[in-house]
Amino acid sequence: MRLLHTSDWHLGRSFHRVGMLGAQAEFIDHLVGTARERDVDAVVVSGDVYDRAVPPLAAVELFDDALHRLADLGVPTVMISGNHDSARRLGVGAGLMGRAGIHLRTEPSACGTPVLLPDAHGDVAFYGLPYLEPALVRDEFGVERAGHEAVLAAAMDRVRADLAARPSGTRSVVLAHAFVTGGEPSDSERDIAVGGVASVPAAVFDGVDYVALGHLHGCQTLTDRVRYSGSPLPYSFSEAGHRKSMWLVDLAADGTVTAERVDCPVPRPLARIRGTLEELLADPALAPHEEAWVEATLTDPVRPADPMTRLTERFPHTLALVFDPDRPQDDPDVSYARRLAGRDDQQIAEDFVAHVRGAGPDPHERTVLRDAFDAVRADQAAREVAR
Repeated sequence: MRLLHTSDWHLGRSFHRVGMLGAQAEFIDHLVGTARERDVDAVVVSGDVYDRAVPPLAAVELFDDALHRLADLGVPTVMISGNHDSARRLGVGAGLMGRAGIHLRTEPSACGTPVLLPDAHGDVAFYGLPYLEPALVRDEFGVERAGHEAVLAAAMDRVRADLAARPSGTRSVVLAHAFVTGGEPSDSERDIAVGGVASVPAAVFDGVDYVALGHLHGCQTLTDRVRYSGSPLPYSFSEAGHRKSMWLVDLAADGTVTAERVDCPVPRPLARIRGTLEELLADPALAPHEEAWVEATLTDPVRPADPMTRLTERFPHTLALVFDPDRPQDDPDVSYARRLAGRDDQQIAEDFVAHVRGAGPDPHERTVLRDAFDAVRADQAAREVAR
């Protein structure tokens, strides 16, 4: 069986105020064309279909168009909700859509109930594990302490139990939306840390033939059987080095996996350039970036006049401007943002405590801070579900 694995469409999202709907429509054209031309047997979409719980109408219309076109091709599609999606909204009409070959899996309680798609060698069982917000699903899975590893492990126990009851030789595919250990994040994914731990080990998914992951925006191979497709378009300058693609996966009769990357169309390359304003305007080596979307970091000791106006004369698609003057680290004028770079909310809060009273938090206080951040995240997730 040949699968096309994609995820993280983020329909409705912009890129530094540049609307991406046209590029997203071009990706959908590419997806449908690839499914047709490469004789794909099933499309799997591993979450974050939309960029937010209540997407704009144009994004919903594009999603509707994609589903109609895939259904018209006769290519079954299995899709889960991600942490950016409203699972309840995305799942509306799932029963009716399933009759047309569009299988939406947004309910945690259905993790152990597969979509069965046959080929010449028998059934392939597709298990959809939507994004599982630990604080909201802990009761469903009967875990004592809410955490990503615990709820995913419980969901996979249901998958393995169902698979064990099926005929010998039934192949299996799991769709999941999670941060798996070994994956490389970028700046455009929403933080899903719980209890200070965001990632889960790949071993959680042992026992199935292929795991189609979503959430991280870079295409990655964690093992031959566990892969991220990444987002089809860039959504932050941290993705400047990404090759945007989908996985074309062949699942053999014995469950052997072979995979090929299929490149996605990207409207413009991304470039991150750094130097003084005069250096950036004069350096001939930067000529290849003149038609790219540009993030420019200026290192001038004193902020120059009208830097964006001058930069856009050479780089008309400059979207982001960062000031990072070359100064000694102990210079009192080093920016607050620079001091916080790379630090998470927990570390920032602990540093604040240390700054205010002269000593950092003790273990009990660290737990209180962590629980407070988890409670805020859980409350935000619950509010999105209720919207």
